[in-house]
Amino acid sequence: MSTPRKPALTTKDDWLGLLKSTTLPQGMWVDGDWAGARTGATSPLVSPRDGQVVAHLPAADEADIDAVVKSAHQAFLSGRWSRLQPRERGEVLIRWADLLEEHRDELALLIALEMGKPVTDAWAVEMRTVIGLIRWYGELADKVMDESPRGRENSLALVTREPLGVIAAITPWNFPMTLSTFKVPAALIAGNSVVLKPASQSPLSMLRSAELAHQAGVPAGVLQVVTGSGPVTGAALGRHPDIATLTFTGSTDVGKQLLTYAGESNAKPVWLELGGKSPNIIFPDAPDMAEAIRTAAWAIAFNSGQMCTAGSRLIVHESVRDEVVAGVVEHLAALCIGDPLDPNTQFGPLASRRHRDEVLAEITKGSETSAKLVLGSDQPLDQPGWYVEPAVFVDVRPDDRLAQHEIFGPVLSVLTFSDEAEAIAIANNSDYGLGSSVWTGDLSRAHRMSRAIEAGLVWVNCFEEGDYSVPFGGRKLSGHGADKSVHGLEKFTALKTTWIAL
Repeated sequence: MSTPRKPALTTKDDWLGLLKSTTLPQGMWVDGDWAGARTGATSPLVSPRDGQVVAHLPAADEADIDAVVKSAHQAFLSGRWSRLQPRERGEVLIRWADLLEEHRDELALLIALEMGKPVTDAWAVEMRTVIGLIRWYGELADKVMDESPRGRENSLALVTREPLGVIAAITPWNFPMTLSTFKVPAALIAGNSVVLKPASQSPLSMLRSAELAHQAGVPAGVLQVVTGSGPVTGAALGRHPDIATLTFTGSTDVGKQLLTYAGESNAKPVWLELGGKSPNIIFPDAPDMAEAIRTAAWAIAFNSGQMCTAGSRLIVHESVRDEVVAGVVEHLAALCIGDPLDPNTQFGPLASRRHRDEVLAEITKGSETSAKLVLGSDQPLDQPGWYVEPAVFVDVRPDDRLAQHEIFGPVLSVLTFSDEAEAIAIANNSDYGLGSSVWTGDLSRAHRMSRAIEAGLVWVNCFEEGDYSVPFGGRKLSGHGADKSVHGLEKFTALKTTWIAL
């Protein structure tokens, strides 16, 4: 199925009209149907676009999670999914991708409503990735081969990959569907059952996606979506003894806590994709300086800076610093800030009032150091919703909090270097190691830098590029394990060796 280039809805009134006609999910997706918490408890869902409550979602407790996990485990044991031929599982995922394409407008609307992403980005970027990745895994399903070492005359060895059982996936609010899709389809084509807990701020799109997955043929109990808080719902998943593996994308502190929960229960593997403080390094010989400048602004402004890979440390050669800073400030100052349901909006609100206040507090702290704020302020914009301006600091030192702490918002720290060795030292002066970028026209330097930078992702003369065939993951406090690509299957399967005497 071909993907249209532009949404059919072209005005704010179009999207508001769709909102009026859309029924928002109000329950969890459990056993192929909508369900509430056993106690009836709910939590309000507040839209960052205007601060209004748009839904009330169940607040699942430990008993709810126990029932859901047991149902998922029974679905796995029944074999109605786990023992299907891989090709059959793949065909279901391809049908799921087709249904997501059919409902692309609705899902983009839900993403914009729940976390404030501009609807044009939700439609053109997030939904494109989600649909493409699910289809890619569907097509991969029957192409992953087992092993049989050769050359033995009196024996036969088989090395097979087998599904684990029930996978728990806990995902964040900044890319509600993308980061869930980094995990769910890989776990499904391997034959597992999945219990997904999206962030409490942004569960709507994945709840609807799970309903569409069921319509596509994913059996009841095989993909469950639960809602609730991290300290209660997430902790119950982390501690549950029938969860075979837990995969998590989110904050470093929560990732560490999930490791503790696993140790307190069944020592389940916990795969972590955590924070980042990505260095974006610009040398004077960048092949297209205008593109490097434009991309540096995009790398801190896209998704309102709420990305673990955001290019939050702009490391610029001292000879071009003034040119680069002036260009970045010009691009950021020209952004259209507004309602995410307006197709003209380029920069939406932050995802919650609490997060907005945390970001503004970091700008205040930065202003109290020797760094200089050249764009933005520590005050919110005077309008409903959780809006701030992009902020740019210059004269940031490598050990400053601005250069070390993941703010997870549109706050750019500019540092300078004089030579390649200093650039590498600044880039690696971080507890994180997820994304990074190098802009240079020197091929040898590009190779030297990419080898020297301590990160799971290095982009050369670009930023945030890749496709479904390459892994996504980091090192150090950015976590471990890979999402996407064939490697994304590894954490959802177990190796088994069968040795047969002939």
